[in-house]
Amino acid sequence: MDMAGLTVSRILHAGYVFECEGRRIAFDTIFENPFSRNCHAFPDVRFDGEAIRRQRFDAVFISHFHDDHCSLESLDLLDRATPLYIYCLFDELFDMVRHLGFTQVHSLALNRPVEIGPFSVTPREAMDAGVDSMFQVRAAGMNVLNVVDSWIDDGTLAQLVAQGPWDMVLWPFQTMRELEVLAPTRHAAAPPGLPEEWIAQLKALAPRIVVPSSCQFLQEPWSWYNRAFFPISYARFAQEVGAALPDVRIVRLDPSVSVRLDAGGLHAAPPLPWVIPVGPQDVDYVYEGNAAPPPTGEIARHFAPLGEQEQARVTGYCRHGLVAKYGDTEAGCDYFDRPRTWRLSVFDHDGRACDYHYRLDGGRASLVDAGAAPLGWTTEIPAAKLYAALELGESLTSMYMRINDAVFDADTERELLDAEIVDDPLIRCLFGDTFGAYQAAQLRRLLAR
Repeated sequence: MDMAGLTVSRILHAGYVFECEGRRIAFDTIFENPFSRNCHAFPDVRFDGEAIRRQRFDAVFISHFHDDHCSLESLDLLDRATPLYIYCLFDELFDMVRHLGFTQVHSLALNRPVEIGPFSVTPREAMDAGVDSMFQVRAAGMNVLNVVDSWIDDGTLAQLVAQGPWDMVLWPFQTMRELEVLAPTRHAAAPPGLPEEWIAQLKALAPRIVVPSSCQFLQEPWSWYNRAFFPISYARFAQEVGAALPDVRIVRLDPSVSVRLDAGGLHAAPPLPWVIPVGPQDVDYVYEGNAAPPPTGEIARHFAPLGEQEQARVTGYCRHGLVAKYGDTEAGCDYFDRPRTWRLSVFDHDGRACDYHYRLDGGRASLVDAGAAPLGWTTEIPAAKLYAALELGESLTSMYMRINDAVFDADTERELLDAEIVDDPLIRCLFGDTFGAYQAAQLRRLLAR
């Protein structure tokens, strides 16, 4: 056994550097703050881009294509000869990464190990195997499970238990309350406790050390999401896991922090010099349920006005593009099987709404006059965020969309009880059949430089 052990360093979110016997590999390399446009590192950090350009990694592993794990802006800082191993079922992502100039781009297969010097890295199946993966890392006699963002089903859990014993598990400690922020008037605030299955799964894995990992960010400082989106604090995680697994050591690794893991335990190691902490690091989440969400018009005032061409893009989409796109989407529930009138409200930087009314009938959408029929669905969004989704690849979790924040007639209210919020017509049109919009927008910007 290598007595030097395995060094594990936190970059940000689900990003890590593993070092052993002079070889280094990295996972989900995000070197941006904010990342995904408005996910601000928590605690705050900045990155030394020039120092990162001088780094050499023996390999980089990417667990899935989401923009907070696979960012071309971050990959652009890496040497183009760096071997990249990506779990993704879509060829388009591999094409974009190669177009950026990387010469060794590999597709990961579940349960097939990749050997890099002293490291053996095996992708393991996540609950949503069509999207993401987990990583089992063996080196220096240590066995580490990087769960990344994944949820684990019973079949995979049994396989992982059989792969034990586990020295360290990097566990995605935070849940995200998407429905509560999309439709706060229609969803009760979630309790701040950990999901029951987490404790059972951690007991089954029985690791020596658990690191609360992933979801390490906040939205803009003024955002109500910061009090409503993330219900689990670091302290709550340590309290519940510690009570259920008293023999497990719970270790928080903030950005830049490094530890050396060996058979004797965990030891401090020099931090990553190119990840630079900013301000207080011993900070924690505060959860206040739905946190009295401000009106969408008030939120929209925080964003800069759109330029003339940008506004024309938004207006053109609402009048023509969305109408054409709606026919290419399908609802996941039967609420839209009958004709509905939908109001889309787009708020400018002064908080003023421009309302568009659509008649949704089967696979067709058409603009109609206000009051033509009782409303059956409403959507609100700041114009700046709609533009960002159309042209910059911004994702749903940061768009401040507000769904069905209205009182409908009694029949509609009853029928809405069985409707799915994510079947919202705007969500379907923007994201229903789109892959890699964020990375594609990044690639256009990078190649234009």
